[in-house]
Amino acid sequence: MDHETGTHGLAKVKDVENQGESTPQKKALDIAYGIEDVPPWYLCILLGFQHYLTMFGSTIAVPLLLSPALCIGDDNLAKSKLISTIFFVSGICTLLQTIFGVRLPIVQGATFSFLAPTFAILSLPQWKCPAPGNTTFGLNGTQNFTGEPANNDEVWMVRVREIQGAIMVAAIFQVFLGFSGIMGLLMRFIGPLVIAPTITLVGLALFTAAADFAGRHWGIAALTIILITLFSQYLRNVNIPCCGYSRDSGCHCHATSFPLFKLFPVIMSMILAWIFCAILTAANVRGFTARTDDRIGVLQQAPWFRFPYPGQWGVPTVSVAGVFGMFSGVLSSMIESIGDYYACARLSGAPPPPTHAINRGIGMEGIGCILAGAWGSGNGTTSYSENVGAIGITKVASRRVVQAGAILAILLGMLGKFGALFTTIPDPIVGGMFCVMFGMITAIGVSNLQFVDLNSSRNLFVFGFSVLLGLALPYWLNKYPGSIDTTVPELNQIITVLLTTSMFVGGFTAFILDNTIPGTAEERGLLHWNKESGSNAEMTLVQREALKVYDLPFGMNLIRRANCTRYVPFCPTFLQPPITGRQGEGVSAGNDTTQTTSF
Repeated sequence: MDHETGTHGLAKVKDVENQGESTPQKKALDIAYGIEDVPPWYLCILLGFQHYLTMFGSTIAVPLLLSPALCIGDDNLAKSKLISTIFFVSGICTLLQTIFGVRLPIVQGATFSFLAPTFAILSLPQWKCPAPGNTTFGLNGTQNFTGEPANNDEVWMVRVREIQGAIMVAAIFQVFLGFSGIMGLLMRFIGPLVIAPTITLVGLALFTAAADFAGRHWGIAALTIILITLFSQYLRNVNIPCCGYSRDSGCHCHATSFPLFKLFPVIMSMILAWIFCAILTAANVRGFTARTDDRIGVLQQAPWFRFPYPGQWGVPTVSVAGVFGMFSGVLSSMIESIGDYYACARLSGAPPPPTHAINRGIGMEGIGCILAGAWGSGNGTTSYSENVGAIGITKVASRRVVQAGAILAILLGMLGKFGALFTTIPDPIVGGMFCVMFGMITAIGVSNLQFVDLNSSRNLFVFGFSVLLGLALPYWLNKYPGSIDTTVPELNQIITVLLTTSMFVGGFTAFILDNTIPGTAEERGLLHWNKESGSNAEMTLVQREALKVYDLPFGMNLIRRANCTRYVPFCPTFLQPPITGRQGEGVSAGNDTTQTTSF
């Protein structure tokens, strides 16, 4: 896709929708910046920082939720170290995913899918926390018979090392599924009727997290929701007058306009709500539960600079029970990520991800989990639904923006004070943002039903039952823990984690029903679905150009000319006929863009 690179400064934002060759879907979605569009550097930084703030709530929630099980207690400095490590690793994994992985503008970060197996592992008798004041027990499940007090940090570090080892070994399985092409083979049986409930449940299943955060002060949460709605919907077409510059005929300034509300609704809303909370905190309003000084201790204790490194907590340990438990988290994470890929592609105006892109994306997420385990973040990595929702709100789908946010996450992960500063964002502000983001994700899931025949009782049954079971079964198992009993503890753990993951239950149910209940390809939406993504054998020139967003950033000419790459599951030419002569040009003598051409 062509784009301007240097003129008109702020004025280029106004007409950015007209850059390059826009797909009908991009026009329909009113995308301000497409996947391959490159905003000016200052917008990249600001929009990337907005992605950083969007992922902040869930990212800091993971170590805060893990701290009791890790026996960290009130050690805010230890929590800040884990937070910095998670952001550092998330930035690295996001760069790897956007450059070599699925190539969509998708953010990688800590995942809630690993929390359930982590809690299950740390609930074993050898990992129970020592009694207050007793640091001679609970280091590695055995008594410290020397009777000497152990280092307080070692109490939680030994538990992090156990989780590290389990994540790293389990992630090898994810790498194998991705790069071997097994995951892509399964995608042949996955259509819009399977993707729709999976993505829908990504949003619906997180409503409890949104409610818990927002419920700590619904007034502040409502303020955040109102501001995001006001900026992103009512004022999105209102441009702010400002000064611009042009280098066409000598540098000179001129009056122009800037779509401030359209590009920065999330970050503006959070900052305004944060300032309001700071004022009420300074006024010491009685009963105010959204104070900005609740976590001020982290800001005081955090160092200015700290470089996270692999093995910073010690050498990871591996146990059979831990690895088997983490397998369930890996499977759930993969199911969620596939749904996020389709949601992100749809919000970005891109065609559905082809097989090779999904293979690379899942494989790269496995590598990301291995890196997260090596660095000791206490968690794995997965695609972030929150940031996918942010694309729908801001209409900015530029890959470069997400990469800028990843670099910011890496840099700010090394600045302890800066990361600690944002831990003072009150939970209700984060909760208000979650309400909007998760609602957008849910709606995107439902929008996939446009491809199927909604007058078919078969399709209505598959979608409705899958969504309901995806909500009902996890709810029941969480209400009655221990209901799964196969006499094999590791198997109990795997089954329990899978069946308490809404995305897995709903997606798997839809997968079985859609592929076993009789129905025509047109009724199931497969004809339109395959037309959107293009077939493996032939596609129109427009479809071919659209799929280039999933190509690797370099070496594509060599890859297309090498016949052997057609058999490599993660290459862009996977299962496609070789390119020779005129096929490589992809156009006919008459330049008819509607004819089909081999690719």
